[in-house]
Amino acid sequence: MADNAKKHKEANEFIIQGVTSNGRTFRPSDWAERLCGVLSCFGGEGLRAQDAHLRYSPYVRPTLLEGIKSVVVSEELRRIEPMAYHFVLNFAKDNDLRIVDACVLPDPGSPS
Repeated sequence: MADNAKKHKEANEFIIQGVTSNGRTFRPSDWAERLCGVLSCFGGEGLRAQDAHLRYSPYVRPTLLEGIKSVVVSEELRRIEPMAYHFVLNFAKDNDLRIVDACVLPDPGSPS
């Protein structure tokens, strides 16, 4: 088992789940999109206004985990923008949200 763990790169992410420590669903229902929207950007350089779309940061992105709205946060954000990293982490702590360390799972069917 230890050999198998060495084969896979460690995940440098954590997940904020939209459930409080007492098991209540966090509201509003679009909290994950709102939080990620704070750290998103529009389009890119050279794009026409009608071609510009909101893009979530690759470091903070909404997801659904076990049927629960969640946000995946890359530890890389801490290095790139420490204030943004602490903002996201403090949001989770202030709202008593569950924080789970992410892990990399082997591909299905890969040898153990």
